[in-house]
This record gives sequence, structure tokens and C-alpha cells, in this order.
Amino acid sequence: AVVSTQSTGGIFLTNDATWGPHIATISTEAMRMAGWALGVFRNRSKRTMLTLFKALVRPKLEYCSALWSPTKIGDISKLEGVQRFFTRRIEECKGMDYWERLSHLKIQSLQRRRERFMVIHLWKVYNELVPNHTTRPVNESFQMNPRLGLSAVYPELHTPAEAAVKTLREDSFSVRAAKLFNRMPRDVRESTSLESLKVTLGNFLERIPDHPPVSGYRSPNDNSLVTLLPLLC
Repeated sequence: AVVSTQSTGGIFLTNDATWGPHIATISTEAMRMAGWALGVFRNRSKRTMLTLFKALVRPKLEYCSALWSPTKIGDISKLEGVQRFFTRRIEECKGMDYWERLSHLKIQSLQRRRERFMVIHLWKVYNELVPNHTTRPVNESFQMNPRLGLSAVYPELHTPAEAAVKTLREDSFSVRAAKLFNRMPRDVRESTSLESLKVTLGNFLERIPDHPPVSGYRSPNDNSLVTLLPLLC
């Protein structure tokens, strides 16, 4: 079947509901911007390079990412490759591999940042700070358990469906964000303010290994928090 693509508000939609063309497009645009920045600015210091990346390149890779965040290793690697390419040019990172550079520079992989965004956005949905993008009303999308605390609820798929349909559902914001949210510690899920959420979540994620799958590396897993963390910490 022929896959057609249409751009809507900077997001490239396909008639088969996949995000490959969108990811390929933004990766190319971000790499082009990275090349321009490296050509114009000769300073390769950590401060200058990270400022350029955060201001000019990374926004192209993260716009509306909660919607299209990929689960395919190839798509994750393609996006990660832009940050990998740029950080390799930082003067003090010579000789380090990508995982070592992430640790040395104290930055997260793009994959980890996308999952962080999803947790924060779902918390905002629960606290009615943003429109509800889940498939159910807020009072049906969350539940409070005396022992486990606040958790997100997503509807089960009871009817038979093709594998492709099941995959699309599992990759949707409603399901993936809920799974991520439910793997956060209780003090993260029940944060009382956005600022405290970001601090508590940031402190928690600092303790979780961040080894994204990238081309040429052997990764023991897909680095997703859904894989790394037990349900309801």
C-alpha cells in the first residue's frame, strides 16, 4: 500500500498512523541546523556548544514529541544520532563514546527527555493544567489507591485486533504515558506543584541508567523507563 504524508502544524501525518516520515524529516532538518551552527560558530567549548544545541537544534527534535515519541529502535537511533553527532564536536569530550558524553555533560538522551515530557504532561492532565488528551474523562483516567497512591488508568483492548492496531494502541499517548506515569515513585505521581514535580522527577531520573540505543552500539534493552522500572515504584 502507498503511504501518503501530510504536514499539519509542523507534524507530518501519514495515512497508516506511523511516524517514520515525520522522524526522518525532523532529523534531517535538525542535522542541517547542526551543520549550520558548527560552520558559523568556531568555539567548541562545552558552554557554547550546549547553548547552541539547546537553542537551535534540540527544539526541532522535540516539538510535540509526546504525540509521536517512537518505540522502534531505528527511529530512536535516528533522533539520537543528531545529539550524538553534535556532542562529539565538543572539545572536552574527545575520546568519549556517546553514553560517556551524556554522563560527562550531565544531559539526558533525547529518548529519556521525551519520556520525561510524557510523565509531566499526564500529571498536568490530572491537575487540569492542560486539555485532557486521553481517551477518557479525567475522573476515569486516574484512580487513587490507599496503598499504591495515584495511578493512571487506560482502557484494555478487549476485542480481537490485528497486530498493527495493537501496536498503534500501545504506542499512543493514552497508553504509553499511563505506563510511564505508573512506574514513577509515589512522591513524583502525587507532587503538589509543577515545580516540585520537576525537581522530584529530575532527582529520580538521575539514578536511572540512560544508555539509549544508537547505531553501532550494543544495548541490552531499549532504554525505555517502561522496560527499566517495575510497575508502581
